[in-house]
Amino acid sequence: MKGSSILLLVALTSLCTCRLATGEDNSELFMDFLQTLLVGSPEELYEGPLGKYDVNADAKAALTELKSCIDGLQPMHKAELIKLLVQVLGSEDGA
Repeated sequence: MKGSSILLLVALTSLCTCRLATGEDNSELFMDFLQTLLVGSPEELYEGPLGKYDVNADAKAALTELKSCIDGLQPMHKAELIKLLVQVLGSEDGA
């Protein structure tokens, strides 16, 4: 199950990167979502980036599982993901 969760994280990151590259308005939503996924709680996801969406029970279960996998990463791996996010956010501000 961990492999599929990591694959989902990679897919979300790729989607976010593609959105940033095309300059679409939703890039801020994706960056907030990714940032909250990395350092927030599932509840913060539903109150923050996903607050205006109706997230069904199966999607909530999947997000909770994904968050659990992220939280289970070795600290150095999670730190590297956060560094990557900071780089992406920094390059977005300079654009």
